Amino acid sequence: MPVSNLTEHTGYWLRMVSNAVSQDFARKVAVEGVTVAEWSFMRALFDGDGTAPTALADQMGMTRGAISKLADRLVSKGLVSRAEAGGRGQILSLTPTGRAQVPALAAMADANEAEYFGLLTGEDREALGRILQSLVERRGLTQAPVD
Repeated sequence: MPVSNLTEHTGYWLRMVSNAVSQDFARKVAVEGVTVAEWSFMRALFDGDGTAPTALADQMGMTRGAISKLADRLVSKGLVSRAEAGGRGQILSLTPTGRAQVPALAAMADANEAEYFGLLTGEDREALGRILQSLVERRGLTQAPVD
C-alpha cells in the first residue's frame, strides 16, 4: 500500500502557515504582557459595556471554566473587572487600562495579518478567506482559535 507524503496534504500546509502566523503573533503580544487567548477575550469584551461570563463563553465557543480562568488572569493583571449583576451572577468588563490596550493589540494583529497575507493578491486573499470560512461553517466549527 502506498504511503502518502506529508506535503501532499492540504492540512500540512494549513498547519505550517497557521503555526507561523500564530507563533509570531503570540511573541508580539507577549511583549505587551498578554497571551493570544487573553487578547481574544479582551477583544470580545471591547464592543460592549459588560458581558456575563456565560454569554462570553457562548460568543467565543469556550467553556465557562476556560472563561473563568482567563477572567481570573486578566483581573489579576488589572485589565478586566468583575461586578455583581444584582444577584444574577457577574458581569465582566474591561478596565480603563484594558480598554486602552485593545486598539494597540488590534494594530499588532492587523500588522501580523498583513505580514503574512499581504503577500497574496487581493483576489487570492479573498478567495482564501471564503474557502476557510466555508470549511468552518460546513464543519460546524465554533471554538475561537485562541491557542
